[in-house]
Amino acid sequence: MDLLSTYEEYTSYVRGRLLWLRRIAYALCQDWHRADDLVQASITRLYVKWRHARQADDLDAYVQVILVRVFLKEQRGGWFARTRLSAVPPEAAGGRGTPTWPSICGGRWPWCRHGSGPRWCCASTAI
Repeated sequence: MDLLSTYEEYTSYVRGRLLWLRRIAYALCQDWHRADDLVQASITRLYVKWRHARQADDLDAYVQVILVRVFLKEQRGGWFARTRLSAVPPEAAGGRGTPTWPSICGGRWPWCRHGSGPRWCCASTAI
């Protein structure tokens, strides 16, 4: 098989299984944003191993194992180990408190309570 058909085969498989992978990732971590990150890391690893993976007896099981291993690796030593969240935001430069998402959006969003908001914005992150 030439390189182009191998790439098309990989792309076709990933396109067909993306939602399935995302649901499995969500079941593992209970966070859609983190699930997307897990799927991205998994399909990247699958791309690197594609020549070997496509010869597997059950390709879906092979990919599911990749996804679970990526999740476990992240649990052991990823950003979880380095990130410490607290209920009290750190002081910003100049002695003023760091604004939180609810104070910026005015509480217009239904998920916007007690410092929660979009993934990139929380009570412990300077805006």
